[in-house]
Amino acid sequence: MTQQNVVVSETKTGINGGGSTITVAQKPPAAPGYIPIPRRRILKNLEINGGQRINTWIDSMRASSPTHVKSTPSLAEEYNSWILRHPSALDMFEQIMDASKGKQIVMFLDYDGTLSPIVDDPDRAFMSESMRKTVRQLARCFPTAIVTGRCIDKVYNFVHLAELYYAGSHGMDIKGPTKVSKYNKNKKAEEILLQPAREFVPMINEVYEQLVEKTKLTPGARVENHKFCASVHFRCVEEKRWIELAEQVKSVIKEYPKLRLTQGRKVLEIRPAIKWDKGKALEFLLESLGFANCNDVFPIYIGDDRTDEDAFKKLRDRGQGFGILVSKFPKDTTASYSLQEPNEASIV
Repeated sequence: MTQQNVVVSETKTGINGGGSTITVAQKPPAAPGYIPIPRRRILKNLEINGGQRINTWIDSMRASSPTHVKSTPSLAEEYNSWILRHPSALDMFEQIMDASKGKQIVMFLDYDGTLSPIVDDPDRAFMSESMRKTVRQLARCFPTAIVTGRCIDKVYNFVHLAELYYAGSHGMDIKGPTKVSKYNKNKKAEEILLQPAREFVPMINEVYEQLVEKTKLTPGARVENHKFCASVHFRCVEEKRWIELAEQVKSVIKEYPKLRLTQGRKVLEIRPAIKWDKGKALEFLLESLGFANCNDVFPIYIGDDRTDEDAFKKLRDRGQGFGILVSKFPKDTTASYSLQEPNEASIV
């Protein structure tokens, strides 16, 4: 890892509320590089002279809508087949615990749709007190991290637990706990800080301003700036205006070949085109905790979104722990188990 990607400072954050000495684990993962995407390919994928790519976006946007999933004629049969491959983590709890015996459990949790319900207004995605209590108890027993697409300050304002690790902006902003726990007894007031995309902050700010301007006449569209990435929410946009919204986003992104577009649940995500994601963040945190080459570590990742698939796949590739997908509906996933609702995550 180069110094460009690791910051050592004494700046205030929304988490610690004061200066702190920042440390980085020994032998962290290699610095991320750019995903080599030629500008010609970017323009081709966006179909500047046609509508094929936009139609693909719209099909994907429809697929992420629960109302469209519900209309599937063979949903019950499909779900029964899917649940056999991804059984309920509640039903399999004893088996999961047996598999973790003698190993150090490390918990990774998405926020929206996992610790809080999906809501129309992202500023009101509050977690319940019972969920907060559950996460606090988890952190007393195991190293625990929140891995989210939101910026760290926003998610911390929802969670308010200083004993956790936080990986915001899809893992592009990582900070360690500022409260002493049994897992960082000798690291009081110290943090791990990794920002592999910090050079993109001015570009993201620029794109955010353009997206706000472009989408302001589309009722229900909501643009958020997550510091290292931006998002365009279409949960409250009428479906008949989705093409219009996709065109607006396309018109902005086509001018930024160093950015890429991904999609989550009713949201379009604009991110730096670097080789970094939630799976890389999970790997970095495991190494920071000293579990880089350990055979006795048991990571568990719970998430609900497409972006969580990178973390699920990382666990599969490592051959350690399990991924748990939160979803009422069948989805393609590399997670081993499933939960139907966020409140089930508080029971696991």
